[in-house]
Amino acid sequence: MSLLAVHLVSRLLSLSCCWALSCHDTELSPDFSLAGDYLLAGLFPVHSHCPGVRRRPTVTVCDRPNSFNSHGYHLFQAMRFGIEEINNSTTLLPNVTLGYQLYDVCSESANVYATLKVLSVLGTHHIEVRANPAHYSPAALAVIGPDTTSHAATTAALLSPFLVPLLLEQIRKVNFLLHEDNVMFNDNGDPFSSYDIIAWDWSGSEWNFRVIGSSTGPPVQLDINKTKIRWHGEDNQVPKSVCSSDCLEGHQRVIVGFYHCCFECVPCEAGTFLNKSDLHSCQPCGKEEWAPEGSETCFPRTVVFLTWHEPISWVLLAANTLLLVLVIGTAALFAWHLETPVVRSAGGRLCFFMLGSLAGGSCGLYGFFGEPTLPMCLLRQGLFALGFAIFLSCLTIRSFQLVFIFKFSAKVPTFYHAWVRNRGPSLFVVTSSVAQLLICMTWLAVWTPRPTREYQRFPQLVVLDCTEANSVGFLLAFAYNGLLSVSAFACSYLGKGLPENYNEAKCVTFSLLLNFVAWIGFFTTASVYQGKYLPAVHVLAALSSLSGSFGAYFLPKCYVILRRPDLNSAEHFQASIQDYTRRCGST
Repeated sequence: MSLLAVHLVSRLLSLSCCWALSCHDTELSPDFSLAGDYLLAGLFPVHSHCPGVRRRPTVTVCDRPNSFNSHGYHLFQAMRFGIEEINNSTTLLPNVTLGYQLYDVCSESANVYATLKVLSVLGTHHIEVRANPAHYSPAALAVIGPDTTSHAATTAALLSPFLVPLLLEQIRKVNFLLHEDNVMFNDNGDPFSSYDIIAWDWSGSEWNFRVIGSSTGPPVQLDINKTKIRWHGEDNQVPKSVCSSDCLEGHQRVIVGFYHCCFECVPCEAGTFLNKSDLHSCQPCGKEEWAPEGSETCFPRTVVFLTWHEPISWVLLAANTLLLVLVIGTAALFAWHLETPVVRSAGGRLCFFMLGSLAGGSCGLYGFFGEPTLPMCLLRQGLFALGFAIFLSCLTIRSFQLVFIFKFSAKVPTFYHAWVRNRGPSLFVVTSSVAQLLICMTWLAVWTPRPTREYQRFPQLVVLDCTEANSVGFLLAFAYNGLLSVSAFACSYLGKGLPENYNEAKCVTFSLLLNFVAWIGFFTTASVYQGKYLPAVHVLAALSSLSGSFGAYFLPKCYVILRRPDLNSAEHFQASIQDYTRRCGST
């Protein structure tokens, strides 16, 4: 404690002592004091507290009718007896006489008054202020009591600045025989003596002592005869004395206050469990494990992915296989009718390049089924992105070329001839496809799609998937295909007034709108759902794009070849061109 703090405490004690000792009678009864070389103070509740209402600070008068406290009186007599035994002994503290001053601390105010009286200088009514409290000599050498926690805390707070102790400094040297029992203390001031364990038996207002056991030592040994204990419950049942009942399974003990027996039961959070070796803290489960709330054990997580044998997989696989069969069948049909006007107007040999790109994209969709592996993750998105980009490049240049031939070739013949002579359509398709190929190669090299295990979304599951859906490379490839889709739509829209056999604006517009809707649906779903069926949504979006593009561009031409051969003739196409020429001339 700092010097300033000591002065402040001393000042406060001086004022308190001055008020308390000057306003009340401080003379002790002859039975309450004994002169001696060294004084010991005893604070005992000889009378009970009077819970009256006080409107001003006063010291409670303890000696009131019907307030005698037999327990405090026994403590009072025990201290007198102990000191008298020491004084009467020829071996204990020879040539030293112990005295005592006993105070009745029936209330908090009486307790404060008694403590201040103990601290006062012997024969005076005041407390001296010293720079060093170790040099201060109060009336009493040591204080025994009070016996209640609240009063003892107050007394200790007042005595501690003046270094007054609850034990004598020489207590470790005490060793004497008392009624055939050896009384001595260890280095910590704890007694080695044996004790009888005594129960108080009450019968109405009468009571007596019953010895039910003993404590002997050293070594310390505790013996209790449980049959001698008389409980006040029905049929002498032992009452329960617990602060908190045992917690349910999976509930940890959260200690309330200072005692381990007082706790609240809190269920373990999901993903944690309660190990029986430590009931006060929940342990986290392993990465591959999970646990519900309030669990005592962890369970293995279920590993999930889009398997081949699930019903939704069968539907998607059947649709994708059907598309692949139709693409191959269309390629064979076009090869058989390669020189017909319908095939030539559709792009001739360029159609096989378009069908091959659709077949490649369709083959990539098989990589979304089964447990993800590194080859599957590398190929499934790359094949689709590259194949669909080649198809859109062919569709764009095909629509642009028709518009250029019918609307601008006569106006800019030099540019048209240079375009044809330098193989402009083939150059565009190759350049556009190589650009997407470079994007995919950069994607696979820099943002390599790898098999991943997702733990965060579902506590009881481990979702296996590839990492491409959230990579920059995937977004770049998708954005490039989106740019080609807009270009194809613009060129097809410009050709909406072309001859009927060359006008594909409605079909192409429908396929591209279906493509946009499918991918908007996929990204919306991916933003809120990351489960095992997300690859199925991905396949559905890609399959919608491929099927819409194939159906809008090739199925009408297959219908003409198979069902309307009269429209697949040079005469019909020539008549359609002449009709377009007349309409343009009239406008």
